[in-house]
Amino acid sequence: SDVGSQVVVRGRVRGQARAAEYQAMKRGLLPEALDSFARLAAEADLVIVEGAGSAAETNLRANDIANLGFAEAADLPAIIVGDIDRGGVIAQLVGTKAVISAGDSARITGFVVNKFRGDPDLFAPAMADIAARTGWRALGLVPHFAGAARLPAEDALALERARPRDACARVRIVAPRLPHLANFDEFDALARETDVSFEFVPPGRPLPVCDLVVLPGSKTTIADLAAFRREGWDVDLAAHLRRGGRALGICGGYQMMGRGIADPLGMEGPPADVEGLGLLDVETVLTSEKSLREVAGADAIEGARFRGYEMHAGETSGVGLARPMLRFDDGRQDGAVSRDGAVRGCYVHGLFGDDEERAALLRWIGAESSGFDHEAEVEAALDGLAAHLAAHLDLDAIYSIARSPRGLDGRPAT
Repeated sequence: SDVGSQVVVRGRVRGQARAAEYQAMKRGLLPEALDSFARLAAEADLVIVEGAGSAAETNLRANDIANLGFAEAADLPAIIVGDIDRGGVIAQLVGTKAVISAGDSARITGFVVNKFRGDPDLFAPAMADIAARTGWRALGLVPHFAGAARLPAEDALALERARPRDACARVRIVAPRLPHLANFDEFDALARETDVSFEFVPPGRPLPVCDLVVLPGSKTTIADLAAFRREGWDVDLAAHLRRGGRALGICGGYQMMGRGIADPLGMEGPPADVEGLGLLDVETVLTSEKSLREVAGADAIEGARFRGYEMHAGETSGVGLARPMLRFDDGRQDGAVSRDGAVRGCYVHGLFGDDEERAALLRWIGAESSGFDHEAEVEAALDGLAAHLAAHLDLDAIYSIARSPRGLDGRPAT
């Protein structure tokens, strides 16, 4: 984007960086990443370092700290996973071997093919061919696991697949798909509610007539507020409230709903002081400290119990805080409610994933929860995935890679 994205290290905002600027920053961040890894390794029996992006991004390899660059710096063996669902998995894996350096190739101890659909016997020659062409050990062919649909999406690319609207649902809830949308998976439980049709509204479309507009969290609040206005969504939201609709702001969305947002330290770009949407009588000052903690308490309006988490940078003040949305068990209060009760905002994430609070919020807009246990469903899906992987991966070989003092080919492993 024009302003870039926030760089957060160990809970502190280090500033804003565009893609090219971040490439120059990364090497300077590597020692802290290695220190964090060392602390985790000292406390855990096994540490799995998940890569970000592709192992074959040769244009970014020199400053890489999230894929094989980190594995090299920490002297760790690596396993590469090919996604057959995207097609061309043989070329993915063999092509990776062809373009990466000999040192990186030697660090890869094996490969897995994921999301396979079809007869595994027919693909067995392909697994052998990949192993022969790469020299990497085949560690498993993992069939597609339908239960993974109940798990949070891996990244925001999932938002490109629009949810079909359920015309039979009692209420319609929408959220604008902001450019720097954060914590998008916290709305997953809404998609499971039979009374609810939930959708993210992409750029280029107006906010539709609905019952509730949710302003979600943002990695870059001021830039996303500007984008919200460019789309004309501020006009749509005002019309929605005039029609008697409701609005809820979460974290960055809550900050946008206030009278103003100040960034005197330039945490999101050049220092700025911008006007908010004016829906709540609060103001926010962005800070370098990032709050990250689990919280529990009760909804100040509905009385429902909730559990969630805070993950934000900024301090919010104003007379609107005298009408809080939430009360924490430790005596603190969070959020604000408009005088007419139509607008609510808070910093706590995960409210829709909490069954009791989700039911209370749905009653606020005239719907009833179907009463399913969202957390139990996620746990069941995780257990099912674990069993699925255990059945289709060579876990003995993978454990030996992780546990051997020298790895499978003479390198230390964690």
